Amino acid sequence: MDHELPIAARVYVAAVIALGSAVLIACAVHQRPVAQWLTILPLALLVAVADYVDAPLRRERGVRISVSGPVILASVLLVGVYGAPLVAAATVLGDRGKLLTRAFNGGMLALTAAAAGLVYERLGGPLLWRPLDFDPVREVLLPWLAAAIVYEAVNGLLMVGVISLDRKVAPLQVWFGMFAGSAFPMFVYSVFGLLLAVVWSYVGVLSVVLVLAPLAVARWVFAEFALRQEAYEATMRSLIQAVETKDFYTRGHSERVSKASVLIGRRAGMREDRVESLRYAGMLHDVGKLGVPTEVLQASGRLTDEQYEAIQQHPVRGREITKDLEFLGEAIEGIHLHHERIDGRGYPLGLKGSEIPEFARIIAVADAFDSMTTTRSYRGARSIEEAVQELRECKGSQFDPVMVEALIEALDQHGWELADTSQPPTPMSASPSFGSDDDDPSVARQLGLVPSAVPDDASSLDEDEASPKGVL
Repeated sequence: MDHELPIAARVYVAAVIALGSAVLIACAVHQRPVAQWLTILPLALLVAVADYVDAPLRRERGVRISVSGPVILASVLLVGVYGAPLVAAATVLGDRGKLLTRAFNGGMLALTAAAAGLVYERLGGPLLWRPLDFDPVREVLLPWLAAAIVYEAVNGLLMVGVISLDRKVAPLQVWFGMFAGSAFPMFVYSVFGLLLAVVWSYVGVLSVVLVLAPLAVARWVFAEFALRQEAYEATMRSLIQAVETKDFYTRGHSERVSKASVLIGRRAGMREDRVESLRYAGMLHDVGKLGVPTEVLQASGRLTDEQYEAIQQHPVRGREITKDLEFLGEAIEGIHLHHERIDGRGYPLGLKGSEIPEFARIIAVADAFDSMTTTRSYRGARSIEEAVQELRECKGSQFDPVMVEALIEALDQHGWELADTSQPPTPMSASPSFGSDDDDPSVARQLGLVPSAVPDDASSLDEDEASPKGVL
């Protein structure tokens, strides 16, 4: 939690911390034999050490999969509903994040462990901190299965709650976008918790070596996947830097278009996994300008037919550059078609209305908004209100009305920090450059590239096509 949370999210975080603390107090005062404490304390130490030495799998996104998860689930089987929360709360000691994040994680895991432990014991699951004198498969397996499902569900729901309130999106969007796809792999990962508990019952602390060694290998597999994701991010950053080096006016533009696109996608009800692809599309939407001569990008005033054709090819060049980057998915079509118009007067294919992919419709709005609200050589940045008015005037002709309204609503809800764009170091003409301003509706009209009035037969999205439910 590296940013200021909305009030509702802060209340939610405080409630989780308070409830988790209450559970921990109840567990701490519960009477138990000394021998059980000799199991709780090593497990808690193991959780703290695991979280301390564990680094996020993706540093810039804060994604992490720690070996402490299966240890906490093992504690459910070993020391039950009154012991597992104490083990889980030890993450506060090992977590190197901010105090609020550590407290929330500790409270969340304490509640998760308590819920799983309660289910395990209510289903007759025996505690394994002592040597076994029964058939572990018959008596442990079904209660453990139920406890593992509850553990994953409660942990996921508590996380969904804070993310939903922080980002102000529907909980189901967060669940299906961020957690549903990883539910089964994480369940398989939790099997190591069962193995650790059963082996612990026979050999005690030595089981840590026997079980956590293969567990570390499993985490290494996750880490390799995460490193591949970081390589994707590095690839995008390199492409963006190349474009920004070539064209001054695109500096910071890609990140802002990506940010605005994400706001639109979430407001329109898009799943979080698709929002991630949309983020990629926004970042790389202008990568095709690498294939456009610099003198064309910086040409002032009206362009020649040859220059105009070169500019129109940049979305096609973008598709050619990114088509082999499989991780981009549908982002590639967003890059390719973000200059299409609802009335069919866009490029490169002249698509109309719902023929234009949703990603492209979103990026078109985000692209124009950022262009209008940043400084150009011939004008200062426009206000948000002026840009919004321009977008509204172009609804149904240049832009998808649903995506325009989604951006406006998102701006009302989240606000927007205008970029501090300075003048280029080399003086340029005070005339608009279509190469840099093809995404600004008023500039296109000023240069005579599209009609200032929409013809009577201009197509637009009908009510059904415009419905945000289509983005799912």
